[in-house]
Amino acid sequence: MEENYLITIKGTMEQDGKSDTVELMTHGALVHKEGAYYIIYKETEATGYEGCTTTVKVAEDARKVSMLRFGKVPSQLIVEKGTRHLCHYETGYGAVSLGVAADVIEHELTDHGGRLKFSYTLDSGAESFISRNLVDITVDPLPAPTE
Repeated sequence: MEENYLITIKGTMEQDGKSDTVELMTHGALVHKEGAYYIIYKETEATGYEGCTTTVKVAEDARKVSMLRFGKVPSQLIVEKGTRHLCHYETGYGAVSLGVAADVIEHELTDHGGRLKFSYTLDSGAESFISRNLVDITVDPLPAPTE
């Protein structure tokens, strides 16, 4: 995988009237194929998922975002307009199943980078509200190396 993009991920969790924001900057790849964009990056020790690779897939029509983590702590989160998904999420302390419903999915991605914004609500299997989560990802091309 050619890591020729700077990927900035800003995640905000809103819960009980409070919000908490985390920002991560890393190098990764952007691939456009078969009607979707793929943002791919390796997790680091800072995220707690070192050794894993995360792929964020967004449909060109912005109907669906899939966040897939591969490696020793795999997980899958599917955010789709008009559909509540039950997703398997590995916490490091054990697996949980969460209900996920999309609020907003917007993207301005091209083959040269861009931005993906989406938000969703999480609920327990019993459908009790847990949190609203906002994700803002920017993908900027890195300067070409000079020789």
